[in-house]
Amino acid sequence: MNATQWGLLAGLALGLAAAFGGFGAFLIVLVLGALGLLVGRFLDGKLDLSQLTGRDRG
Repeated sequence: MNATQWGLLAGLALGLAAAFGGFGAFLIVLVLGALGLLVGRFLDGKLDLSQLTGRDRG
């Protein structure tokens, strides 16, 4: 699956959470989805934390 398809699935999940669970469920799904994205990017080696800290490796 490409990024567009994953984005569509994430949007559908957030929409369902908002529709059936209310705003609190929406926020929980949003936070857990973002956390899952960060973990996945870290495991794939595509997350560079030096951008967040302002330090370079070189």
